[in-house]
Amino acid sequence: MSEQSLPAVAIIGRPNVGKSTLFNRIVGERVAIVEDRPGITRDRKTLEAEWLGFPFLVIDTGGWLPTGGELEAKISRQVEAAVRDSDLVLFVVDASTGITDEDENVATWIRRTGKKVLLVANKSDNLRRETEMWTFLNLGCGDPIPVSALHGRRAGDLLDEVIALLPGHGESVAGDVETDEFGAPIDLGGVKAPKVAIVGRPNVGKSTLFNRLVGEDRSVVHDLAGTTRDAIDTLVETADGPVVFVDTAGMRRRSKIDDSAEYYSMVRALRAVDDSDIAFLVIDATEGVTGQDQRLAERVDAAGCPIVVLLNKWDLLEDAEQRAEITAQLSDKLSFVGDAPVLKISAKSGKGVQKLLPVLQEAIAQYHKRVPTRDVNRVLAAAQQKQPGPHGGKVMYALQGATDPPTFTLFVNKELPPAYARYLERSLREAFSFGSTPIKLRFRRRAE
Repeated sequence: MSEQSLPAVAIIGRPNVGKSTLFNRIVGERVAIVEDRPGITRDRKTLEAEWLGFPFLVIDTGGWLPTGGELEAKISRQVEAAVRDSDLVLFVVDASTGITDEDENVATWIRRTGKKVLLVANKSDNLRRETEMWTFLNLGCGDPIPVSALHGRRAGDLLDEVIALLPGHGESVAGDVETDEFGAPIDLGGVKAPKVAIVGRPNVGKSTLFNRLVGEDRSVVHDLAGTTRDAIDTLVETADGPVVFVDTAGMRRRSKIDDSAEYYSMVRALRAVDDSDIAFLVIDATEGVTGQDQRLAERVDAAGCPIVVLLNKWDLLEDAEQRAEITAQLSDKLSFVGDAPVLKISAKSGKGVQKLLPVLQEAIAQYHKRVPTRDVNRVLAAAQQKQPGPHGGKVMYALQGATDPPTFTLFVNKELPPAYARYLERSLREAFSFGSTPIKLRFRRRAE
């Protein structure tokens, strides 16, 4: 880790000891999904925190259970990767239950890593539990620090210990510099890295695609719907500049959601869409375009960001008739997304994935495009000459007021009907090659 990077703190422990609650307490907001049952956290989540003016990174992890099933083993590998990337480990135990066999297994493993460790006795809600916590000395990870992550009890004392053990504490802190998820400074040349949300129904291959794009197993991938709980952000340096990819949880209709963790996962996924510049809509080609795919596309379109449609598992379609049927479904059910690019890929094998970045760069350019005012008025004048507005309605003057997405203000002499407004939008889209990028038109009456 370079001298300029932020130090990292990994929070580990067996399932259901309050790791995500402690993570939320340290970063100062409810960003990790918390529920009183094991298995909620599955992927690593990294955010920046600060204590007494000293910034550092905090990594939330799932429960370490390497002897469990296939999914538990994958989650455990995520935990091990987080520990490798960290400068300090917070080993969380449950003061209300005492030492378990799983705690002893975690302690044995973490001692072998040679990492600096603070033993955190969570759920120390009262003095009685604080007096009983000394049994945790048997874990061989130092003196336990009593904390109640839920209520914030002694959280400040814990953070004092944390920053005292981190490299760079006490040194002057550099000015605000944008960093990647591990704290390495990123030179963006004054341009904000575009954010790309990977969305879709559960179990269509979003996390597999995400891992292939970022070049490592960053999200847990398992053949079980609903594996991803939180939206995971990773900044990737590409040949065309930095891009932030966001893996989101699979989204279903609210009427189909009967699990509170899944509901909050959906809320986070929708928030990720709203905060993103571009969305990759992943569709399972073996199942075709479903009604839920259609609703997701409508939701992304309403957020105002361009859509790139990805037909995943395309290699599993056996014959030309099946492929023709899927193509027909796209034209029928997703016609409202206009000229959205459609790529046929296999996230698992990597086939076709290399086409994503060029398409992404084109979509980014369209999203940031700004058109000179004289050209806007020239195109609209030609469109009105070809098809005059009904009942004498006319655009007197127009300009582009914003980008991301391109937004145009049209000054009119009277209100124009929606059909004519769509005609003008289409004229602008075709003239300036906006592709699938949404365009916003704002109309202002001359009297205003």
